[in-house]
Amino acid sequence: MLSLSERLDDDTLIENARTKSQAHLMAISTRRVLSGAVTDILVLRGDDEVVQSTVNNPGAEFSERGFTRLVSRAESNDDLAACVGMRPSIPRHLYLKLLAKASATVRAKLEAANQPIVREVSEAVREATRRARSAPSAITQETAIAHALVKSLYEDGRLDEFQVAAFAEAGKFDEANAAIAALANVSVSIAENMMVETRAEGVMILAKVAGLSWSTVRSIINMRDVLSDGPPTDLTVCKDTYERLRPSTAQQVLRFHRMQQTATPPAA
Repeated sequence: MLSLSERLDDDTLIENARTKSQAHLMAISTRRVLSGAVTDILVLRGDDEVVQSTVNNPGAEFSERGFTRLVSRAESNDDLAACVGMRPSIPRHLYLKLLAKASATVRAKLEAANQPIVREVSEAVREATRRARSAPSAITQETAIAHALVKSLYEDGRLDEFQVAAFAEAGKFDEANAAIAALANVSVSIAENMMVETRAEGVMILAKVAGLSWSTVRSIINMRDVLSDGPPTDLTVCKDTYERLRPSTAQQVLRFHRMQQTATPPAA
């Protein structure tokens, strides 16, 4: 019944997923269609077998919170990492985080799967792993639209700090990332790499070069915390660090990141 019945609504499925055994969760994971609300519970409560079954289900949808948990679980599971990375709807920043921690085997699988779609090699992966072998980043249509929007705003002279804060407060990572890149005069890939770092120093470097105020930086850090579903960043420490950070120092660090991007990677 849990696998096939069309009469069961999300509330019923969620209640079963929250309270029943792994066998019940496995049955739910094989349904023809699964909403993000249901898969959130399956990813949270399910064992490895249940989670793998859910990810392999083409009719399953995942929320950003669900994808965040999947990326975390995939760190020690190559099969799961490969399957999660091949989901077309995975947010770009989570895809990059998945790649940065993936094994060479997983990256090879994702590279082979994504080659027909995009040829761009992810600088974020190369810098994070310091290895020559990397995989192409999954630039979805939504990401491309976000980048095009920011480019248009910038070229029209309408991209400012207020717009960056608005993107961050709305949880729009791609738009916020591209906007900071434009204002800091760096490539989107450099900004992206710094934005997905575990610590917030990269964000503060970009923001200082872009001339952003602390209130906007705080909004960006809060966005990162929400999207990563991790522990909250100590904003008091960050504020003190940001206020003491000199623009000249931030420029020097950013130059280093530019050099890292253009440097030829060592042979594998």
